[in-house]
Amino acid sequence: MGRGDPGPFRAPTMPITKSAKKALRQRKKKRIKNIQKKKELKDILKKIEVSLAEKKTKEARSLLPRAYKLLDKAAKSRLIKANTAARKKSRITKLINRTK
Repeated sequence: MGRGDPGPFRAPTMPITKSAKKALRQRKKKRIKNIQKKKELKDILKKIEVSLAEKKTKEARSLLPRAYKLLDKAAKSRLIKANTAARKKSRITKLINRTK
């Protein structure tokens, strides 16, 4: 349990100092942005999988650069780990190449 972690039996405390209040505001904004980025990433990967399931390889190939871009940006901003991004890119490419 860290300094900000209230533990399993205590309610979280509200920030008191001005800097703590600002940090809380920033954290909330970043959390919302991160959730949106992850959702966008999941959506594009799902679109590729669905188009491959429907045997639309050209559509999946056209979505591939966008997926690469989103994965790279997510890894750069540490939304996901670099190895996770590389693994997802590899698996998507392998899946597209397999279904010709």
